[in-house]
Amino acid sequence: MSPAKRLRARMAETGLVHIMAAHSPLSAILAEEAGFDGLWASGFELSALYGLPDMSLISMTQHLDMLRAIAGRTTLPIVADIDTGYGNAINVIHAVGEYERAGTSAVVIEDKTFPKVTSLVADGRQELVRIEEFQGKIEAAITTRRNPDFLVIARTEALIAGHGEAEALHRARAYVEAGADMILIHSKQKDPSEIESFSRAWTGSVPLAIVPNAYPDLDAKRVKTLRNVRMMIYGNYGIRAAATAMQETFRRIIADGGVQNVHKDILPVEQIFRLQNMYEVKAAEARFLR
Repeated sequence: MSPAKRLRARMAETGLVHIMAAHSPLSAILAEEAGFDGLWASGFELSALYGLPDMSLISMTQHLDMLRAIAGRTTLPIVADIDTGYGNAINVIHAVGEYERAGTSAVVIEDKTFPKVTSLVADGRQELVRIEEFQGKIEAAITTRRNPDFLVIARTEALIAGHGEAEALHRARAYVEAGADMILIHSKQKDPSEIESFSRAWTGSVPLAIVPNAYPDLDAKRVKTLRNVRMMIYGNYGIRAAATAMQETFRRIIADGGVQNVHKDILPVEQIFRLQNMYEVKAAEARFLR
C-alpha cells in the first residue's frame, strides 16, 4: 500500500490524523518514533532552518532536496507545504510532478499571491488570487498527479486576509468544484472561534484540515466534536522546540563556563548514534569489511 493510500486509510480508520512538521530527516525520525500519523514538510520550518523569513525565499529545489532526504529516513506519509505552487498553474504542473516523484503523499496549495508572506506575522501582506485563477491551479494539480490516492489540499487564506467566513466558504466551495480532495482552513485569531464556526458551517463534500498554531486550545477531543475535520497539522512546533532547546542549552554553557552541568540534561551521544543507525552500520562493517 502506498503512503498516500495509507494516509487516506488512516483518516478513514481514526477520523482524525495528526501530522507533525519536520524540517530535517532527524526531526522526521523523532516524529515517527513519537507516533504521529504523518509529516508536514513545512516551508516555514525550512525557512527558519536557513535563518530566513517564510516569504517564498526558499526555492523549490531546496525544499525538494530536504523532502527527499526526509523521505529516505521515514515510512510516514509526507504532506508537502508548497505555498502558492511556486507561480501559476503551469508552475503547479511542474511542482506536483516533482513532489510526487520525490515521495510525497499530498500537497497543500494556498490561494495567496506569489511571493507569499507567512500567515501569522502581524500586519503581513495577505493578498489572495482570483478564485478562477486558483481553481486553475487545483485542476492542474489534479490532472498532473499519477497516483489517484495522492491528496491535493486547497488552503484558503480568506480568514487570514480578513475577508470573513462567507468569503472563506465561497472560496472553499469553488475549490472543491475544481477537484480539491480537502480544504485547509486557517486563522490567526488567538482563539479557535473562527475555525469552529467555519467547520460547523461547512457542508462541502470533502473534509477539512486545520493548523492549530495560533489557537492551541483546539485539541483533538474538541476537534472531533466538529465532525468534518480530518487532519490536524502541527505547523511550526518542531522548529520552535528545537530552537527552544538549543537556546537554553547554549546560554547555560556560556553562563556555566562549560558543559559540566548541561551534559546530564541532554540526550547522551549513544542516543544520537541510535538515531543515525550507527549500530546497523557497525554490524555491516563487521560483516562486509574484509
